[in-house]
Parts: sequence; structure tokens; C-alpha cells
Amino acid sequence: MKSTTRGTLAAVVTGVAAAMGAAAVTPAVAAEKVPVPVPLDGVGRALNLQTPKIAGELPVPMPGGPEGPRYVEGRLLPDQAVPRLPVGAGLPGAGLHTPLPNLVDGFDHLGADAPAADLTTLTPGLAVDTPLSAPNPDHYGLPDLKLPQAAVLGPLLKTVPGANVGMGEGA
Repeated sequence: MKSTTRGTLAAVVTGVAAAMGAAAVTPAVAAEKVPVPVPLDGVGRALNLQTPKIAGELPVPMPGGPEGPRYVEGRLLPDQAVPRLPVGAGLPGAGLHTPLPNLVDGFDHLGADAPAADLTTLTPGLAVDTPLSAPNPDHYGLPDLKLPQAAVLGPLLKTVPGANVGMGEGA
């Protein structure tokens, strides 16, 4: 092998190794929303008319970490035996922009936009307590009897959706 061939091969191998190293260091970033276009251009060309422009957004759910156990004085078990898991996502969004025939002077398109709204959720949980109390020093360290307790913690949903509708000039 000639020295120029070896030098060229070494440069190519070094460049590939550097590119692979740089790619390995770059972290992957997850998308929060996935766009969903609705292709209607073919219909407009086939029928020779203006078609509406429709697009949407679908949120990607991201699980969060559950809250740790909360110990309460006088109880043998933690407050939430089955913790609630938070999941952050959103409501899907949509956008519509459609041409109108000249029904009213000055208005020739209608647009509606409902952006994706943040949604905060918590899964159901369970809180239970044993039928024994904490050790009682008045009874030589033995626990007292009490009624068992159980509670189902319902799911939680919080969001603030919104939408805009408008008419105006333009295509």
C-alpha cells in the first residue's frame, strides 16, 4: 500500500470514528407533540378547487416519578400504600383553515385553532392502615386494637383547553 493510500485511509477512519463518537455523546431528545398533517392537496388538484388545510397534534405521554411514602405519627404503614403515579401529557390539538365562497363581503376563509393543552394526571392510589396502633407505653409496649382503615384515592385530571375561531380575508 502506498503512503498516500494509507494516509487517505487513516483520515477516513479517523473521520468516521470522530463522527461516531460525536453521535454517541449527543443525547436523544423525545418529542412532546407529534404533528399529524392531513394531506388534501391531491383532492384539490383532482377536483380543481381549494381544499381546507387540516393539521393536528398528538401529545406523547411522559410518566413521572411517584411520591415517596409519607409516614404519619401513630400509623404502622405509610400514608399511601400504593402511590399515585403522575403522567404528564396533553390534550390533542387541531387546526382547520378552509376557504369559503363569498357569502358575506370581506370574508372568504374560516379558521379554527384548538392548540394542544397541557394535561396533568395522577393514577388512582390506595391508602390502608392496619388494625393495630403504634406501641402503647401504657400497655407495656403492646399495640392497641383499632378499626382498620382503607381508602381508594381517585384519579386526578387537570387541564385548561382553549380554542379560537375566526373569519377573515385571504385564502
